[in-house]
Amino acid sequence: MAKTPPPFAPFEWMIAWRYLRAKRAEGGVSVMTWISLVGITLAVFALIATLAVRAGFRAEFVDTILGANAHVTVYHIERTDDQGRSTRTLPDHNAMATRVAQVPGVVRVAPLVKGQVMATANGRNAGVEVFGISAEDLKAIPRVADPETGRGTLDLFDDGVAIGSGVAMMLGVGLGDQIKLISPNGVKTAFGVSPRVKSYEVTYIFTAGRYDIDRTRIYMPFDEAQLYFNREGEADELEVIVENPEKVEQYTAGIAEAAGVGALIWTWQDASGGFLRALDIEDNVMFVILSVLVLIAAMNITSGLIMLVKNKGGDIGILRTMGLTEGSVMRVFFICGAFTGIIGTALGVLLGCLFAIYIDPIFATVNYLSGGGVWDPSIRGIYALPAKLQVQDVTAAIALSLGLSFVVTIFPARRAARLNPVEALRYE
Repeated sequence: MAKTPPPFAPFEWMIAWRYLRAKRAEGGVSVMTWISLVGITLAVFALIATLAVRAGFRAEFVDTILGANAHVTVYHIERTDDQGRSTRTLPDHNAMATRVAQVPGVVRVAPLVKGQVMATANGRNAGVEVFGISAEDLKAIPRVADPETGRGTLDLFDDGVAIGSGVAMMLGVGLGDQIKLISPNGVKTAFGVSPRVKSYEVTYIFTAGRYDIDRTRIYMPFDEAQLYFNREGEADELEVIVENPEKVEQYTAGIAEAAGVGALIWTWQDASGGFLRALDIEDNVMFVILSVLVLIAAMNITSGLIMLVKNKGGDIGILRTMGLTEGSVMRVFFICGAFTGIIGTALGVLLGCLFAIYIDPIFATVNYLSGGGVWDPSIRGIYALPAKLQVQDVTAAIALSLGLSFVVTIFPARRAARLNPVEALRYE
């Protein structure tokens, strides 16, 4: 008894390869094969490029938040001070900071004095937010104290102020220049409160990577900020940095307990959670839309296979009379469609990965050809289009493309397998 060949035997691959290489005059559909190949390639490329940009944008956005802001902010409920004024300051900020610093998982605690003022220099004005902080705590802020993006030195911070690069650009100042800060809540006189005006030397210029931070933020020595904003012996809030900011919720209970009665907690996820949730929703929608694009590209494989089955009807009849089973015929045409999907997916993955790796020169070229202004940091917050390749994203794109390519080939392959040899050879 003759031995039945195993599935996907070498002769099945040989026949499928012959059909894929066949010219149109020989009954092949090479043009449709190329269209299917290009379609799958572009669809997978678009999917991987979009997922990489999505991941890069989220990572960069979160990094700019965590690298220049508190992971947890501790402040006080509104109360009445000794003079009958309504305030939310922390009069015992040193003791509170000591207790919070002892909470497991807390890396750093820094008292802050905050206030909004008008900055002026060279006849230009800008509304800015002043952060009063010690030099030691300022040096621990990664995005601000980065020597690669900052200008000047923080060793001179106690003799002046550190300003964002956007503030420096708006005011037209550089290192060593003087800026004037004007606060409406200034010196108390017999005629009321007069604005406080004071000049400071610019000793450091930082670029945190966020447009809104660089354009509005100024850091001032903590003691000087207390005097400037009438916060003698007090702080406005505590800036808390934790080990794992992505799971900041696991620290909030301990921090609140250590801070004491009347303390309120505000995490970075509370501040930016709405935007991050919107990003997640947009990511899911984009993945669905691009999945449909991959499906449409995969359907071209079906069209090409149906035409191939029709053109190769006589060959199918001859193969069946020679002893090929329905399963063998089905696998031959399945290989034809699957091979197109595999090659297209591989090329798409290659192009998508190259796009993510070389996105900076690609973006620079597009920006140059369009005359500039393609990426507006005032709208998007960050300065450049980022991309981050993730194994799970590439794997998802490969699985989706190959899965759809294999599924859509089953119908035309089964149609070829069930073709009646007698009907196929009737007009040959």
